Amino acid sequence: MNKYNNTYRFLPYIPEPKRVNKWIEELAALVNSYNQDNISRTHAYQNYFLLHPDIMWSFLASMVSRNAGWNMTDLKGDTFPRLLRSETCDLLFMTFERANWSIFQDAFPQLLLYHYSTIYGKKMFHLCREFQISRFMEKEWDRYWEEKDEIRLVHSLIINEQHLIQQPVIDHNVYKRRVFRTSLFFIEDHLHFSSVLFPTLQGELLGASVHGFRGIDNRIQLGNRLFTLLFHPDYHDLFVRFAMEVEHTGSRKDYEKFCIGMKETNTPELRQVYENVSHNWKDHRDWSKEVIVRRSWYEQPDLLQDIDLTKWFFTKQRQLEKVANIKEAVKRIWFKDKKNRPTL
Repeated sequence: MNKYNNTYRFLPYIPEPKRVNKWIEELAALVNSYNQDNISRTHAYQNYFLLHPDIMWSFLASMVSRNAGWNMTDLKGDTFPRLLRSETCDLLFMTFERANWSIFQDAFPQLLLYHYSTIYGKKMFHLCREFQISRFMEKEWDRYWEEKDEIRLVHSLIINEQHLIQQPVIDHNVYKRRVFRTSLFFIEDHLHFSSVLFPTLQGELLGASVHGFRGIDNRIQLGNRLFTLLFHPDYHDLFVRFAMEVEHTGSRKDYEKFCIGMKETNTPELRQVYENVSHNWKDHRDWSKEVIVRRSWYEQPDLLQDIDLTKWFFTKQRQLEKVANIKEAVKRIWFKDKKNRPTL
């Protein structure tokens, strides 16, 4: 990770704005430069955490982003292309990509505003509206500047990101009709859409899952549970060591090489199989104008007992491979039978 650790190159010094519009353009250019693909986003979140360890959400975002990359390359691995049509795989990739892009496009300007506020010694959060950031988060950053409640800020960012993707991804007509409301929502249990893994250099896969992925409450609860695990004193250093020593490529080989006795899933590196995707935000709106924030969203859950997902995950991978083999065998029998039928 050495080439990503030069924080000056990562976030260059930008003088205090004399012309606000020019300053906003420079920050927007930084956001766009790191919002190219899943790899660049993951590195940006992680490097930001190294620069500002008080912003714990950034490390959580980097580790969840790693999972998004692995989900993407699953669709180009050995198993899923045998289970799903190529059009379906492409749509699933766009579902992951759109959510990944949207969260970064909203969150990273917030992180930059905080960074440069610390440089200038005064808060710059009134400029949130210039980046179409919710009024909710503008108030939460103002509150954090005064109170330094690190845990509340993590919860606020989790609440914001999950509401942010609800309309453009979860409730988007195409994704809702062709992904979330189809038989494909065996995704819930088999495509790891709602499971997040935190690997260690010892070959463990710790994490959490959620059922009912379309529900905002469920996704917020998952985010809070993941935060509890990621920063738990018994495990936090293990996750940091993995992140520092293992560069994110998008391939599950990033962590599978540490899992003794487990068969690799043979997923490719992300940039070997996907090109950058262009996005826009034509219908972006402030979700917080329509939603009453619930107190329960700020409740910090205890660490769950079933956090070790190592055996469960690899068992699931073997099951998927068996299903793919059965599907191919049935297809061969069907075509053979069709070929041998007498013509009338």
